[in-house]
Amino acid sequence: MHTSTKRRFGNDPGWRDTNLAEMRAFLGLVASTAVHHSESVLSIWGGGFFGNGLLAKVMPQDRFEKLLKYFHVVAFRSTQSTDGLYKVQPFLDALQSGFDAAFQPSQTQVLHEPLIEEDLTYVAAWAGLDGERRRRKKRKFSLWVRQCTTTGFICQMHVYLKANSDALEAFRNRVQLHSLVAKHLCVPLPPHNYIIFCGPSITSLQLFQEFEKKGIYCCGLLSSRKSDCTGLPRSALVSPVLPLPRGQYSSRMKGTYSITCWANKGVFRFLTNAYSPLKRGVIIKRKGGNLQEMPCPQAVEAFAAHLSYICKYDDKYSRYFITHKPNKTWQQIFWLALSITMNNAYVLYKLSAAYARCRYSRTQFGQHLMQELLGPENEVPPEKNLSEPLTKHFNTDN
Repeated sequence: MHTSTKRRFGNDPGWRDTNLAEMRAFLGLVASTAVHHSESVLSIWGGGFFGNGLLAKVMPQDRFEKLLKYFHVVAFRSTQSTDGLYKVQPFLDALQSGFDAAFQPSQTQVLHEPLIEEDLTYVAAWAGLDGERRRRKKRKFSLWVRQCTTTGFICQMHVYLKANSDALEAFRNRVQLHSLVAKHLCVPLPPHNYIIFCGPSITSLQLFQEFEKKGIYCCGLLSSRKSDCTGLPRSALVSPVLPLPRGQYSSRMKGTYSITCWANKGVFRFLTNAYSPLKRGVIIKRKGGNLQEMPCPQAVEAFAAHLSYICKYDDKYSRYFITHKPNKTWQQIFWLALSITMNNAYVLYKLSAAYARCRYSRTQFGQHLMQELLGPENEVPPEKNLSEPLTKHFNTDN
């Protein structure tokens, strides 16, 4: 126990020093919630539907709660630090270094807020009604990522704290905030003709021009309500007098930039300097059980293809996030970042030669990762088709 913790909590007679093996087992127990989808890590010892007698033998519940109570990433606070993330920032920096060293992103990437399960809080049951109702508990932070649209690998994370301070006044304009977030996420990108896809809140002519000077090109969905439309012709932002037939489009160009207005079930506008409006593409639509091709500009085809992949990735892999929900914001960020890291590890495994020899699913991969954290002395019988150790095919140190 660190000296600062002792000053805060006093000497705890029930505490004993821990070691690396026990802390690995501690992390393995928390990570098990991403594999078994339990309601809470403490439900392991609770019996019932989410109880797990085999995991409960790894360590007593009271010992786990002691470790959870005194668990910190940073042992002390610098007196000169004004960053609200000081308790977790060194961990995030170390993760970023690991991401950069382990993965080279593809040319196309997307800036967005990944799908995060809402933190639900149970409240008192209504009188005379069985069961409990839930209310949403707002998160005190937002998470933005730069994600590879080919593999789903999350290349970079940016955490913005929604603190109740004077600093919040400077970001009342959401467009300004999202522009700053986008710049932060794209700073590490070298000039390599990358193409960035983004939503309406980030799409901005001024921001795209800044990126173009660095050799980064963009394609974004444009909205007159959510986007910064400074410098754009107003005539291109209003609906035409005669509505366009479905599948038709019109474009306005100036230099390398174009605004494309495309009609589908509504009118969609795209600002881009990465795709020419003169090049056409197609979108596959399902109608009456049949697949049909709908003509569209190349920018629309690329935007739909890459964003739909990211949406499918989020829907699938968000199920493997750690479900432990602590009250402290820095701890929520820590476990969320650890969940993203485990998903990134699976992406690297699928890209490795090991995947061709033995194709583990995400659940099987998580089961092996959990077992390696728990250690051989705490062996948990694997699920079906989990007999081979992961280390035989894949070096987890990478």
